[in-house]
Amino acid sequence: MKKRFYKLAATVLAFLILVLPGALSARERRGANIIVTLKDGYFSAGELIAVKPDSLLLLAGKDESVDLIGIRSIRIVIKSKARLGGACGLLAGTLIGGIEVALEGGARVEIGLGIVFGGILGGIVGLGVGAIAGTDKTIQLEGKSESEVRKALAYLRKKSRIRDYK
Repeated sequence: MKKRFYKLAATVLAFLILVLPGALSARERRGANIIVTLKDGYFSAGELIAVKPDSLLLLAGKDESVDLIGIRSIRIVIKSKARLGGACGLLAGTLIGGIEVALEGGARVEIGLGIVFGGILGGIVGLGVGAIAGTDKTIQLEGKSESEVRKALAYLRKKSRIRDYK
């Protein structure tokens, strides 16, 4: 009877350990980190809270409103994915290199070399792909037509913390 209870308790605790961290970390959605370059050369940086009809609302220690008329460009700062890409490439290259040499009937030393060289090559390729995938996106507003500005603002609205700000 005691063993069943301990097994049940261990199962419940393992389930709670896996489920609770996700539920406890559920918090408000964050907006994109942006850098706004103004026409006079100054810039503002912070989290995009909302896109208003005539301005952008940023959080940079305190709320800051930036008029659309004075904006030259907006850069959306994306976290680099090079490390993740390199790790995935390393894993894939290791598996492919090892399996390829093993299927050709290679000895243990050859399989080991296949794993090492496949991992190195896959890691380099993954690192490059991850670095390209994590590049910042810049939106130019200066000199754009009103319809192009509206499209850019619609895109930014999807990246803001409050999407349906009126």
